[in-house]
Amino acid sequence: MTEIVFAGGPIFTGTGAPVRGQGVWVRDGRIVAIAPEADIADLAPDATRVDLRGALLAPGFQDAHIHAVGGGVELLQCNLTEAESAAEAVDLVRAYAAAHPDELWIVGGGWSMDHFPGGAPVRALLDEAAPGRAVLLLSRDHHSTWASTAAIDLAGLDQTTPDPADGRIEREPDGFPAGTFHEGAGDLFEGIRPATDADLVYRGLLRAQDELVALGITGWQDAMVGTATAGISDPLPAYERALSEGTLRVHVTGAQWWHRSGGQEQVAHMSAERERIAALSPDGRLSVGTTKIMVDGVAENQTAAMLTPYRDAHGHDTDNTGLSFIDAERLRDYVTALDAAGFQVHMHALGDRAVREGLDALAAARERNGVTDGRHHLAHLQIIAEADVPRFAGLDAVANIQALWATHEDQLDQLTLPFLQDGQDLRQYPFGDLVRAGARLAAGSDWPVSSADPLAAIHIAVNRAYPESPHPPLGGEQQRIDLATALAAYTSGSAWVNHRDHDTGSIRAGYRADLVVIDPDPFTLAASDLHQARVASTWIDGVCVHARDAATLSSDTSAVPDHLRESS
Repeated sequence: MTEIVFAGGPIFTGTGAPVRGQGVWVRDGRIVAIAPEADIADLAPDATRVDLRGALLAPGFQDAHIHAVGGGVELLQCNLTEAESAAEAVDLVRAYAAAHPDELWIVGGGWSMDHFPGGAPVRALLDEAAPGRAVLLLSRDHHSTWASTAAIDLAGLDQTTPDPADGRIEREPDGFPAGTFHEGAGDLFEGIRPATDADLVYRGLLRAQDELVALGITGWQDAMVGTATAGISDPLPAYERALSEGTLRVHVTGAQWWHRSGGQEQVAHMSAERERIAALSPDGRLSVGTTKIMVDGVAENQTAAMLTPYRDAHGHDTDNTGLSFIDAERLRDYVTALDAAGFQVHMHALGDRAVREGLDALAAARERNGVTDGRHHLAHLQIIAEADVPRFAGLDAVANIQALWATHEDQLDQLTLPFLQDGQDLRQYPFGDLVRAGARLAAGSDWPVSSADPLAAIHIAVNRAYPESPHPPLGGEQQRIDLATALAAYTSGSAWVNHRDHDTGSIRAGYRADLVVIDPDPFTLAASDLHQARVASTWIDGVCVHARDAATLSSDTSAVPDHLRESS
């Protein structure tokens, strides 16, 4: 029997203000009790004491919308996420090409649209960096693909290639593809894009797990399993391998991908997969009882589904209102069928029309099936019509927020806001409106689209601006939320969405000791200084799996890093 007591700092239990003067007693990976510090030594006289030294103890973070395996694989490929300009992105491609001369294809991603004119990099840049090489690189948001001439030629694309119904090809004056392919246009490379091998995908999962655990994340919802995408094989076998080999330390809810070209026959297949994984993981460490549906695209390439038209560069209305990837009536039918089959529905809904169509689908499911425990959620929510905000609480629809995006930054200010209608700058990511209307919040990062760091996202949720930003709060002061609400979204809120609120997401007796130590205590910081808080250590089932200042960690639960340890 192994016992640990955490004491000497405030405790955020998962909601509300932190409690102070209390200690947390853990035995064999479970929380036994929260008790006054004056009594905790008597309750657990033989326990190892972890002195928090004023740091905050909180439930481990849970990311409610992430592409963990894809993010890990991208770190092992041509990774452009560190580039701060077009020139740096090209230099990274050039360096990767030089370092990997035998790779027939250069694949990866992470380029930022705001680094290139019109958000559309051209093929000539890749042709210069990697002459004659086939190059395919996903944008940071994964909604656009940058291709070299060699890749375009191998795919057989030219002036005569039409835009697909769910995407758009950027073109040169003569109509030849210029090098950027938005949304479904990127799928034109599927027939020739090399697939990642199973070993690389598995290594990507383990790399991602290390990265995320270091950020205090102890569980997540992977927003795309059951399908291959952009050359990355289906991540589900990698999760299964990690489960069987005992390397999956976190708990994972996999959202099975809904193919928009298919129909309701997918429900039966998904149900069979749900039961198969449940048999492999009876403790629920891995589950796939969620379905992911892409309702629309993204605003920066004008494919987010809007109630009003986008404007052109001169401020005039166009005939483009974005893309609804699934007909609204069919969406209602699919969501109703999934809800009836006991699935949670996880919808990508970014534009206000997409949000309305998603809510309409949930309303149709409720009318047909009655109230269920689906815990359905809509992710991203860049713009929500005011009339639709109260519908979240009424339908028990969770607002799955990506708080890191709720700030003025170049991609938003240059590629999105100038092309929206007047006043829509005030409707960006309306978290404050949702909270006041009683909506339940969960939080995620969409990594590798953007940083997976929960504390960085929480800073922006509270401030609506990145650290030392010269801009006013995005959407106005009324869209800010308080620190406790933001922390709850990333802990108890995401645990609820992941159907893991029975044993994670809160610090209470009987729950798993999945914990994070945050130093300094963010509740002692000014709002503008929240970004200074850092994860000091991460604990899963009472085991310290990451410590900021420790050189090594032991798998022995009793081995606590020296800087956190104090004899009882």
